[in-house]
Amino acid sequence: MSSASGLGGKEGPSSAFSVDLAAAARRLLAFLRAAPAGVGPRSVWRYEELWMPLAAREAGGGGEAAMLVPPPDVHLVWLCHCFHHENYSAYCTSRFGRLINRPSILDVENEEYAEDRCRDVWATHFPSEPFDLDTNEIDGNSVDNITCDNVDGEIVKMVRRYADLADRFASPFVWEGVYHVAARRRYVRFLDLIKKVVCGTQVFTRLVPSLDMLLMWLAHQSFPVCYATDMLAMGIRDNVAKVGVGYGEVVSDEEVGRTRGLWEDAYDEPYHMAGSEVDAGAVSAAREAFYWVPAASEEDANRLYKSLQPRFIMEVYVLLKGEFDKEPTSKDFLRLRTQRCHRSLKLDKSMSTLSCKSWQKVWHLYCEFATRGLLIEFRRNLNGCFRKSKFLKNISFSWSDVLHEKALALTEELDVRMRAMASITPPVQAPYLLKCVPDRVTDDGGAMISDVILRMRNYRPQEGRWLTRTVLDHSGRECFVIRMRVGRGIWRRGAETPMAVKWEDRSIEVREGSWSYIASTSSIGYAPGNFKKIVGTATAMKDQQENKVVWSLSTGGTLTVCLGDELSFQLKNNSSDEEARLLVGRRLSYRVNTDNASSNLVEEEQYLTLVRKSPDHGDRATMLLNWKLLAVEFLHEEDAVFVLLLCMVIARTMTEIRREDVAGLLVRRRISEARAGQRDWGSVMLPGSLSPDPHLQPWYRNAAQVLSSVETGPMLAKYSPADGKDMLYRQALIP
Repeated sequence: MSSASGLGGKEGPSSAFSVDLAAAARRLLAFLRAAPAGVGPRSVWRYEELWMPLAAREAGGGGEAAMLVPPPDVHLVWLCHCFHHENYSAYCTSRFGRLINRPSILDVENEEYAEDRCRDVWATHFPSEPFDLDTNEIDGNSVDNITCDNVDGEIVKMVRRYADLADRFASPFVWEGVYHVAARRRYVRFLDLIKKVVCGTQVFTRLVPSLDMLLMWLAHQSFPVCYATDMLAMGIRDNVAKVGVGYGEVVSDEEVGRTRGLWEDAYDEPYHMAGSEVDAGAVSAAREAFYWVPAASEEDANRLYKSLQPRFIMEVYVLLKGEFDKEPTSKDFLRLRTQRCHRSLKLDKSMSTLSCKSWQKVWHLYCEFATRGLLIEFRRNLNGCFRKSKFLKNISFSWSDVLHEKALALTEELDVRMRAMASITPPVQAPYLLKCVPDRVTDDGGAMISDVILRMRNYRPQEGRWLTRTVLDHSGRECFVIRMRVGRGIWRRGAETPMAVKWEDRSIEVREGSWSYIASTSSIGYAPGNFKKIVGTATAMKDQQENKVVWSLSTGGTLTVCLGDELSFQLKNNSSDEEARLLVGRRLSYRVNTDNASSNLVEEEQYLTLVRKSPDHGDRATMLLNWKLLAVEFLHEEDAVFVLLLCMVIARTMTEIRREDVAGLLVRRRISEARAGQRDWGSVMLPGSLSPDPHLQPWYRNAAQVLSSVETGPMLAKYSPADGKDMLYRQALIP
């Protein structure tokens, strides 16, 4: 039976705010994401000597600045000052006689209008001072001939304190509206707890806000008049800064523990929930363990490809509280499984260690939304190990049900006196995962070379020979077919043998969709559609230099493989303003530390990281490919066809450079894959190295094990005569 124990009810007297906190939080996040990397004394001078007098004058007697948005560097200083409400309030009162509020602009269109209007006002009042400072002026912190009380004072220190604030909120789920709704609810309770401490009903202690509460608190403080009004309405007149631990302050484990105890005593719900980490290091560790990197754009470049289904990932906590009705034996344990996908997943915990008077985090994992939910099974060990056990009963959590809860958490009765809770973050789009698996040789029209096809065509010869790879997504669905032309001519019994084509004719094509299989067989068919389904091509350019190989990509631009002392790659794309580099190894967010340097060097050579650089986001790893295993991971801002062309072109080039089949391109038959749902690629992951199972870690840490196909028999030494002789393909790939 479901319950919302400790999660529902009225929110308290602070539930009515004078500003929409959810909208304010989203605008704050948007500003932090686009804000200057750092500001210094010059920006503080512009804020104090130019902007604040102008804002006070434009506000008139009302206290709220007119619909004007200052320059970005000044705006950042203004926000950082507002985050210290007591200091900002005293500053405004002593200088202007009243509190100056930021304008209540909570949408993009009005913000753009207000900034444009401010440019005109700024130019009128300060004709010799530019509205926008260039990067050098901001970073250089030039203060020549500037007189300002705070050039080296506390406002500068405030700004520096929030230098890494954007990184603190970098997790993608923090942008989701349902996260803001849940965060607002917890922030209301945080303020009520502050009130109890301030008013003396609790032992005085400093309360530490979790990540979600901190976001709401900063968003609230960013509108000083609204914040002051709401605090007064709550009956909290002062000491808020002394009771609540602000951002950047050193937090002790003792303070976190006391906050947790007061919170759980007051609300009977966990203080630590999914997406609400207190420690910034814990958030960074989670993002390092999992590719939790936000894309530069919310637009998915792959929406046109109907066969490509996006992945959605969320963070999950499973928590327990209480005691079991009957004392569990050493043979009793709980097993965590998913409702769908990864049927081999079994995470076991002995029940003898799970009784706890406060909420205890038992499992922490990342799940695809496609897993549908979790099952917690009561089981009894039959022979001293978890491998053979008897099922007793279970409870389940559905992601759809949890998402319908305002708290993003749901509680179930595990036993008479024991409760279990599933807490999740909103699902966010995660990187695509694709791998290319061997398939049968095809002809010029896309039909597999086979006696079955010949009989259907009354033995009309099949012309041309193409090596073929089927592209599977993270759940084993067919989404593309890649073909590489290697031979020309026809094949008929006892007659002609195809011949290898010239280098410049060895084109590569990508077709969107899955195979059209012949009804009488499950493994022979036709490539997707007709030539309209060809969504990308790559061709080798003529007149190759001795130490360079150049490919032209239909997605725009060229790829140059340089064969000097060290292998290097050059990408040129005239249609993009962003700088793109293809670097050898696992870089940036994909970096993996290993103890064995020599083996790591060999392993790194088979990985390539696509790094894009933009003025707003700096260096970002947007794609990782393993050309040896023909596997790719990429953010949704990257075009899937471009990524697949890169992968196949590099595998083809490396095969010729090494003069051996380093990427398995000579394999020309189906290899059985793991049954769908048995161990879906990336469907469940544990943070860090908590699990020895490579399937519960990011694939690129143990790629060979995660991506290995299931062999149903020995490798075939010979192929069907219909394919053409083996020498044909060796000549085409390994000259």
